[in-house]
Amino acid sequence: MGTAARSDTKGRVVPTRSRLRLDHPPARGEGEVGARVVASTRAWLGTPYRHQASVKGAGADCLGLVRGVWREVVGEEPEVLPPYSADWAEVGGRETLLEAAGRWLRPVPLARMQAGDVLLFRMSPGAAVKHCAILSQVEGAEPRMIHAYWGRAVVESWMGGWWRRRLVAAFRFPEER
Repeated sequence: MGTAARSDTKGRVVPTRSRLRLDHPPARGEGEVGARVVASTRAWLGTPYRHQASVKGAGADCLGLVRGVWREVVGEEPEVLPPYSADWAEVGGRETLLEAAGRWLRPVPLARMQAGDVLLFRMSPGAAVKHCAILSQVEGAEPRMIHAYWGRAVVESWMGGWWRRRLVAAFRFPEER
């Protein structure tokens, strides 16, 4: 996907309509789950980044954020997460995060993403999927996502071209468990 920007008459870069748009109404019940996911996720904003943590207000990494939101929206986590190093994706050679998402979340075509969906990113070509976020907004000029930002905190940021080029999969939380 290309960047969603253009230049105005004064040469300034301004956002354009993103190709990541809500192109269909949510199925019955899906919008409600998505709204609960986004509300839960926004309550984590400002939580400090802590590797392997998943405690609102105390610390979370990107996976810990998704795990914490799962607990709040769905219930008990479906599997025990083993300890992992900061470089787990570079040394493992497996698509561990992508495989786990496929076990517990419902895959969604990228063109049909909606607020509340879990996004997975490949940080460099040929590397395993390593980063995840939750889509918080699809309406407006640019989509927005909430994620744990290494070295900082859980933040809500726009999903510019850099992120869109690394996006490889989207998944939806289950409606019930």
